[in-house]
Amino acid sequence: MIEVIELSKYFKSGKSVIKAVDGVSFNAEDGRITGLLGPNGAGKSTTLRMLYTAFRPDSGTAKIDGMDVVKNTLEVRNSIGVLTHDAGIYERLTARENAQYFGELHGLKGKQLTRRIDELAELLEMQDFIDRRTKGFSQGQKTKTALARALVHKPKNVVLDEPTNGLDVMATRGLREVILRLKEAGHCILFSSHIMQEVAALCDEIVIIADGKVAASGTPEQIRSQTGDENLEDAFVTAIGSAEGLV
Repeated sequence: MIEVIELSKYFKSGKSVIKAVDGVSFNAEDGRITGLLGPNGAGKSTTLRMLYTAFRPDSGTAKIDGMDVVKNTLEVRNSIGVLTHDAGIYERLTARENAQYFGELHGLKGKQLTRRIDELAELLEMQDFIDRRTKGFSQGQKTKTALARALVHKPKNVVLDEPTNGLDVMATRGLREVILRLKEAGHCILFSSHIMQEVAALCDEIVIIADGKVAASGTPEQIRSQTGDENLEDAFVTAIGSAEGLV
């Protein structure tokens, strides 16, 4: 489970201070898919980066399975799997070697690690390219390799930053199926997106972020009720407009 409590992050730009994330709070529960939805620049990626300890919060707290992201950094990193936006992979290594390297960083080795990578190759349908060097991979193959790397240590919590960015239709459908399987296995799934159809197709809970703040949150049905809109896309526009003082 992921708990976010009044989380804030500021950046300096010259003499100005930019509030990238401003008092964001929400929960993401095990066995459910929670989506962070918002326009570009809303603060989604910055929020995720604080959760997986790449950024240190300026105020507020976040906990992963009860562990504080600042006080228990190493434990948090072991309990979370991360697919970053535009995740780079090592092109001189095969897909298997990419996953193996990260598995070894998490203390896996030998037959245990080999079995785990074989499991991921089957889950992600990577058998045809698992032992190929990744240079020249399609975007879909790169994403699967990066996801295998993120899942190799069997993290309970999975954080995905715009996971379908750059994927074609078939690769997107395949990734959605993987996310749903992870949910069925009891994982806590949290991902960011600015694509309404993607969120509507996957999410049990939605957190709409605008201008660094939570504009609305809840199930799709609750968000439609909060905004008074029957259509989720209309509800999103209403929530964003209200947060920015446009309606």
